Amino acid sequence: MARIRIMPEILSNKIAAGEVVDRPASVVKELVENALDAGSRKIQVDIEQGGRRLIRVADDGMGMAHDDALLSLERYATSKIFSDQDLFAINTLGFRGEALPSIAAVSHLHLVTRPADADAGVDIRVAGGKLIDVCQAGAAPGTVITVSSLFYNVPARRKFLKTVPTEMGHIGDCLASIAMGRPQVQWRLTHNGKIVRQWARSADAAGRVVDVLGRDVGAALIDLDGQAQDVAVRGWVAAPHVTRATSRGIFVYVNGRFVRDRAVQHALFQAFGTRLMKGRFPVAVLFIELPFDQVDINVHPTKHEVRFVNRHGLHQAVLSLVSSALAEHARPQWQPPPKSDCASADSPAGVASPQAPFSAASRLQPSRGAIQNAHTAGGDGQSPDHAVATDSADGNDLPEPARNTAPAAPAVNKPAQSGHAVQGNFWQSGFFSQLRVIGQLRGLYIVCESPDGLVLIDQHAAHERVVYEALRAQSDPARPQAQRLMTPQTIELSHREADVLQSILPRLARTGFEIEPFGGTTFAIKSVPVLLGKTNVGPIITEVAEKMAQIGVTDNADSVLDDCLKLIACHRALRAGRSLEMRHIQHLLKQLEACRVPSHCPHGRPTWIVWSAKVLEKSFQRIVVRGP
Repeated sequence: MARIRIMPEILSNKIAAGEVVDRPASVVKELVENALDAGSRKIQVDIEQGGRRLIRVADDGMGMAHDDALLSLERYATSKIFSDQDLFAINTLGFRGEALPSIAAVSHLHLVTRPADADAGVDIRVAGGKLIDVCQAGAAPGTVITVSSLFYNVPARRKFLKTVPTEMGHIGDCLASIAMGRPQVQWRLTHNGKIVRQWARSADAAGRVVDVLGRDVGAALIDLDGQAQDVAVRGWVAAPHVTRATSRGIFVYVNGRFVRDRAVQHALFQAFGTRLMKGRFPVAVLFIELPFDQVDINVHPTKHEVRFVNRHGLHQAVLSLVSSALAEHARPQWQPPPKSDCASADSPAGVASPQAPFSAASRLQPSRGAIQNAHTAGGDGQSPDHAVATDSADGNDLPEPARNTAPAAPAVNKPAQSGHAVQGNFWQSGFFSQLRVIGQLRGLYIVCESPDGLVLIDQHAAHERVVYEALRAQSDPARPQAQRLMTPQTIELSHREADVLQSILPRLARTGFEIEPFGGTTFAIKSVPVLLGKTNVGPIITEVAEKMAQIGVTDNADSVLDDCLKLIACHRALRAGRSLEMRHIQHLLKQLEACRVPSHCPHGRPTWIVWSAKVLEKSFQRIVVRGP
């Protein structure tokens, strides 16, 4: 018996569908791209149960005649490619002739279409790739395609679909990315009969970008417009202070097609350079126009990836344009300060002269509570254990951690070994109080002397542990310690991030956050944990939503809450390069000593390491004669 056989057509169709259609968002993408190629000016997408039950895309495009509608359901049927020249100069979104037959192979598909010059339309029904019925029908000009029971005949694929909110989030993000590149088209998205998002037709591309990304991002956009040889680049990048935790804030369009390209992303990262913190990503919307024969979009079934003939030239064009725009934006609009009689050497204490240099250390002043506590403690100028040292410039406080009433066991809470650090039985009650602070190293580490040797403390990791344990201590479902905002702060998210945030709102409420939906994908923050004080919490919540959308939300409420608190603590902790006064260092050490797990930050990095005297002597090749 022959071992090699011809695969049944229905099976090959299912495999082809797996390459093109892997989730409901893929169906939406393919159908919407076909609608755009048909010249549609109005597109409506209706979803039920995240696309599991129904996906309907209706457009007002040119429609199809009876014979064309039937042929569109055959594999490799297309109206856009007829020769080799067409293949290497593609100017449409859909062209492979796979979308409709692939979708029809794994669903119940209902197609109603009518050209504007026809008296009646055609109604076609297909189930699992088999034609069920064809008839005439009354219809408006355009096309309506309804896909129901997606993957009903491919249970292995259906079981891998995510939850309804997750799949709907993918659909919303997919439609938003396409709609941002087509402002001249009117869009409407509904889910289970409710309007999720809608964008009116507009001739202003910038207005559509603001509608999709939000007003906060729109206020920070920097215009881009340039050309290098055959490559034209226009669009916007957000100022460096507006960043994202993932690369999902980067939107690249090549000849109107939304794509993901590593060369363009690398050029963006290189242009931003040190303006970006490690682990942060820029926000950018780039429209790249180049000759159709200079780009190959036929390299992936989903058409998300492309290949450029002159990739280096494109990289340089984006790099040069974005670098110049950021440099121009960063150029200070400086004017000499007006002369004042008060700006003299006789200025009273505590008032800085306008010409005086502004150092990081000069920004550190104790808060009103710290001053009162210091006075109560005897007015020695040192912050007591419960004082709060405040940086008025960036709002990073050193809050009081949860007190550990039980004595710490010496065998627990030892930091991980790093470099030449020697780990011994150093941790004991009062360990940090016995350290003699020498100073800071590069604004990153606190250098201390212990009875056994040299101790280095990572100030960011230490403060992150302090804030994390303080937030955990205040995560009381019955009485969370919250501070109400005088004016609610609004944030705008993507569809997927909005769904994730909606699902974790009850868990965030346990920490003191009061956040409510404010229409669409906008949320209003009404109260925050007391520990966050005057911090701008909008970026914190946005990052929490981004990260949770990236790593996924589990059913374990404590795990979700813990992940959120870790992100908040990291965002709130002291930053690299922060100069601290001696009293603030000592206060941080006292707070760290009171933590339950003082040796590691919430993400597992060690907060301190030690070089013993023996290791130091060996490193310097010293011979020390010790007593008998």
